[in-house]
Amino acid sequence: MRQATYKKHLLNFKQASGTSRGVLKTKETYLLKIFDGEKEGYGECGLFRGLSADDKPDYEEKLQWACDHISYGKDFLISKLNAFPSIQFGLEQAFLSFQSEHPFELFPTDFVKKKKPIAINGLIWMGKPSFMQEQIEDKLAAGFDTIKLKIGAIDFEKECELLHGIRKHFSAEKIELRVDANGAFTPENALEKLKRLSDFELHSIEQPIRQGQIQDMANLCRQTPLPIALDEELIGISDIIKKEELIAAIKPQYIILKPSLVGGIQGSMEWIKIVEKQNIGWWITSALESNIGLNAIAQWTAHLGTKIPQGLGTGGLFTNNFDSPLQVEKGSLWYCSERRWNFKW
Repeated sequence: MRQATYKKHLLNFKQASGTSRGVLKTKETYLLKIFDGEKEGYGECGLFRGLSADDKPDYEEKLQWACDHISYGKDFLISKLNAFPSIQFGLEQAFLSFQSEHPFELFPTDFVKKKKPIAINGLIWMGKPSFMQEQIEDKLAAGFDTIKLKIGAIDFEKECELLHGIRKHFSAEKIELRVDANGAFTPENALEKLKRLSDFELHSIEQPIRQGQIQDMANLCRQTPLPIALDEELIGISDIIKKEELIAAIKPQYIILKPSLVGGIQGSMEWIKIVEKQNIGWWITSALESNIGLNAIAQWTAHLGTKIPQGLGTGGLFTNNFDSPLQVEKGSLWYCSERRWNFKW
């Protein structure tokens, strides 16, 4: 008889990581196991405190409910958990894992079988200009040709200086630059700042203003001199009609999908189908999961056959992550099958 259980795991950052919402030192997550005495399957419910729509007092109660009713099957459970997207994604992972010959090989792709890597962006965390400059130099030395900077927490002029410094040495053909404001700008100053940022030939800017300001964001997307990608704007919207209405209202240039925050594979695929009808681009980003969740996101991303760099380089941020075949090298994420998983329940 199929059963399930879960346990909490607190991930510790190697170095405190800055965003416009504050400095992160730890990241809470929940691991899920399905078992029947012969096989086991694993998933990760990547709750993100302060950001997830399912950051609610009854989170563990819902997770326990899912475990208690695991025999009802994936589709039934997911249909009852629309308000808990990270649990939905954890269940999808665990069922895929349980049904697979190897619990950590979820999709039969060249990423896993033939060492075909996934191009990713190098992530630059907020901090003092000297710290950000150091990170930039490290990423360039490591072979990244797409760099993403989190902006909005230090002085805007200093952030522009950092971008100018990159562009002085590397053209847009050599290095693609993305920035993520995490909603740090206001509707009043956002367009002016976007005009300044466009001088640096950026690929895109994520979430320039806080989510929920639909008309202001629509106006920005209409007038912007550089492409805008919606990120936090997608969080908490599970109804497909409301998804369609949001995209029709804002008309962004891109959307960014974090499966733990938008209802896993099923929820993400709904967004993809909606935006592709309108020729809106998209890419996939992890949301500070352990290597359990990151592995699932990466294999699903490879399964989709994506062409542009993805945001999947967060596995090396933690001191107590699980050793896995995932490895970042030459600006890409690789699945090195000769490296073993070190994961015990």
